Parts: sequence; structure tokens; C-alpha cells
Amino acid sequence: ADFDAKKKRKVAEIYQALNSDPINVAALRRMAISEGGLLTDEIRCKVWPKLLSVNTDDLPPLPAGKELREDSKDYQQVLLDVRRSLRRFPPGMPDDQREGLQEELIDIILHVLKRNPQLHYYQGYHDIVVTFLLVVGDRLATALVEKLSTHHLRDFMDPTMDNTKHILNYLMPIIDQVNPEVHDFMQSAEVGTIFALSWLITWFGHVLSDFRHVVRLYDFFLACHPLMPIYFAAVIVLYRKQEVLDCECDMASVHHLLSQIPQDLPYETLISRAGDLFVQFPPSELAREAAQQQAERTAASTFKDFELASVQQRPDTVLRQRFRERPRGEERTKSFLAKPRTNRFVKLAVMGLTVALGAAALAVVKSALEWAPKFELQIFP
Repeated sequence: ADFDAKKKRKVAEIYQALNSDPINVAALRRMAISEGGLLTDEIRCKVWPKLLSVNTDDLPPLPAGKELREDSKDYQQVLLDVRRSLRRFPPGMPDDQREGLQEELIDIILHVLKRNPQLHYYQGYHDIVVTFLLVVGDRLATALVEKLSTHHLRDFMDPTMDNTKHILNYLMPIIDQVNPEVHDFMQSAEVGTIFALSWLITWFGHVLSDFRHVVRLYDFFLACHPLMPIYFAAVIVLYRKQEVLDCECDMASVHHLLSQIPQDLPYETLISRAGDLFVQFPPSELAREAAQQQAERTAASTFKDFELASVQQRPDTVLRQRFRERPRGEERTKSFLAKPRTNRFVKLAVMGLTVALGAAALAVVKSALEWAPKFELQIFP
């Protein structure tokens, strides 16, 4: 009953944010991140467009599918992928209903690609689109997916995989900051990061069998920085640290273990942990390790306002300040020469702080970042 009361309260707060003038997007972000996310698909239909600043009063009509299909160079590949997507539809859905949705899915994808010739289809894209289709229906899904494809997913839709690989390069530095032992073990096993590729490019839609978990993660990712899925991937690996360390230290064993994602993950805990890690180790701080030379080209690195917001409000800047005031002994020089695993005890102190602040810390960062249209041009290239 306590849970129901909490849920009722949250629903009321969400509607209050939606009905305020102007709409309180910062509050909606907080709701999407905090425990339980946006709770129902009915609410998602109203809130997801706000998180992506999509105007729902002015949705373009969907074009007829026939000419789209005749014109599209991607049609055959999309058709194959969509035919293979059976398990992404609710079990027990009647065949004709599912087939109708699969046709809609093909049309949405081809429509977005036709309107945005700079975007390139990739396998796994349909896993993201089907999530939107099932939650909000075809017209709204088209508008949301188009916005998402030119923003959060932009790097996956380049002609080459370079930017996607670059984003995967953030995974090991995050793991290194939290647990050097797991990091070094994975490096010795030479496992690389490809095990997380399908997680990243489908926002976990492809690998999680329970649709409720998928939409809960979508609530979270839509409210956050484009790199949040890679933080979530890191958190899953760290959550399984014992299994990893008990594994044979070779590529095949570790890759096999990690690419099988457990279905009973404690999602709420992991979401709040990913948020904490983002606040402690924002992308700007990891960029050097994640191969700087490419950083200029990815959508993530252009998300400057966010970095600014997080820099101004990170508790560890305070701690670092205090650390600097300590006497400069031989210790100081040594720590500078060491690999950039920034002073461990500062990090640990921060961890205590941010874990206590939890999603609240994230929300603070968020509220400093309003995705108002006037920012749009600065945030994304």
C-alpha cells in the first residue's frame, strides 16, 4: 500500500509538471530518472516528447509506404531485420496485429532515413524504433525517432563505425575509475568492448527480454546525456565483478560471460549507480583516456552545456580544492606521475557523497540544463 501511495504521489507530480506553464521539463527529467521512471505508457506518451522537445500538436502525416519502399536503398535490409524482430513484440499478440505493426515499423524507419539522407541505417536501429512504436504508436514514434536519430543516436548512424567505437572506448576508463582490478583483468584477457556493442546501439532493447525493463531504461536514457548508456553498460560489468574475476583470464571466456546479460538485474539500483558515476566521472574527465583525437567529432562531446553544468555542481571539485591545499610532499609528485587514476581517496570520499546524493545529484545537474530550443544549436552540431 505504501508503494501505491508513492506511485500515486509520483503520478500527481508528473501531471503537475506537465500542466505548469511553461512545462517543467527539469521536473520531468527527474521523474524519468528517479525510482520507477515514468510508470505507465500513457504517461510516456505525454512525457517522452517533452524530454526530446518534440511538438506533438504539429505532427506531419505519415507518407504512403509504397513509394518509400521503392525508393529506398535500405529497404531489403530493414525488411530482413524487422522480420527477425518477432521476440520484440509482446508474447501472445495476435499474428495479424503483429504483422501490421511490423509494416508500420518498416515505414517509420524508411521515412526517417528518407528525410535525413545524412543518416545511415544500422542493424539494431529497428530495436530502438520498435520500442517507441509499441509505447506511443506510429505517428508520434516517427517524430520522436527522427529527433533521437539526429541527436542521441547520431554517432551510430555515420557511414563508418568510428564514432560508435569511440563511444565504446569510454567503457574501460569508467570501469578503471571504480574498480582497477576488474579493469586490469579485462585488459589482460584482451576482451575489448565489442560485447557491449549491441547494448549500446539498441539502448539494451535487443538484449533484455522483459519489455518493462526496456522502457524503464528508455525513460532514463531520454532524460540524460547521450553517453549515459555506456555508463549503464559499465555499471552492469561492475555489478558482475565477482563473476568476471572468477572467469578464466582469456578473451573467449570473458567475452562469453559478459555478452550474456542476466535478466534479473536490480535495475533501479543500477540506474542510480550509473547516474552517480556520470556525476563523478563526467565524459570530459574521461575523454583523454577515451582517445582524444576523435572527441571533437562525436555528438556527445558537443553536449557542452551539460559538461558545464556538471563541472559547476560536482561535489568532488570541492574535495579536490581541499586536496590541493595539503602540504606538497614527495607523495604529490608521485601521484602526478602515476597513471591518471585520479587520487583514489578523493574519489572514494566523493563516492560517499554522491551515493548519498544519489539521483538527487544527477537531478541537480539536469535542472541546470534545459533543452530549450535556443540551446539546441549550441548543444548539437
